[in-house]
Amino acid sequence: MASSQKYRSVSGKSYEYRDPEEEEDNVTNMFDVVLQGRMREKIVLQRLIVIARLPDHLADKTEIGAHYERLNFQLSKQYILDHMTGLLLIYPSCVLHVIESSREVLLSVLKDLKEMQQQQEWTLLEDPKVVFMDNHPESRLFQQWSYKVLSADQALRDTEAKRLDEEEESTETVVCTLLSALQKLGEHMDISKKAGPGSVLDETPELIVSQKVLDKLLTRDELLTPKQYLQMYDLPLHINMDFGQVIRSSCLTTV
Repeated sequence: MASSQKYRSVSGKSYEYRDPEEEEDNVTNMFDVVLQGRMREKIVLQRLIVIARLPDHLADKTEIGAHYERLNFQLSKQYILDHMTGLLLIYPSCVLHVIESSREVLLSVLKDLKEMQQQQEWTLLEDPKVVFMDNHPESRLFQQWSYKVLSADQALRDTEAKRLDEEEESTETVVCTLLSALQKLGEHMDISKKAGPGSVLDETPELIVSQKVLDKLLTRDELLTPKQYLQMYDLPLHINMDFGQVIRSSCLTTV
């Protein structure tokens, strides 16, 4: 009886006779498997694209960048494994913000925008709209989060915007224009291996989405506000919130 108890183990070896180095390797490997499994279960990459107007009272546009740096820091402490990447472009009269992270982080960003909307006297952003939510991006467009304040010359280039001005384009077409431009920017940044988007955009201003494209999207009532998006998200019914998913393939083929 004592002998059978002494040698009872999955491997057929007694615990007291196991090689210490082998035992340590087994524990480490099991820890890695469990940790990686939990990370895969918890973190599903999503991409959120939002736009908003700048209020007239905002003199220092870097305050917007500073606000999101603080928010990113707070979220990184709350969601340790869910790091946020993306790009915030601050135009003369509006902003374009791409955020890539888990669903929880993206919802936190939307809730922050909702709170801005509810402020009566002073806010950093006005009339925010959700342009696109991708629940299944193949990879990240940006490997870090950063922001850049654009000059008027950089923001108002009119290569793509001229075509949009010539005829009335559907909202989906304008969204496709935006998505294609962002994909080109992400691919160029990945190839150039620059430290940040600032130098890339300075050297290749043709990659910047024209402010005219954003201005056109800001007038479209089809795009939900963060408040509307969150209200629909909280409904008990499972509603497809992937605006633009049906046109995603056609958008990417235009790149």
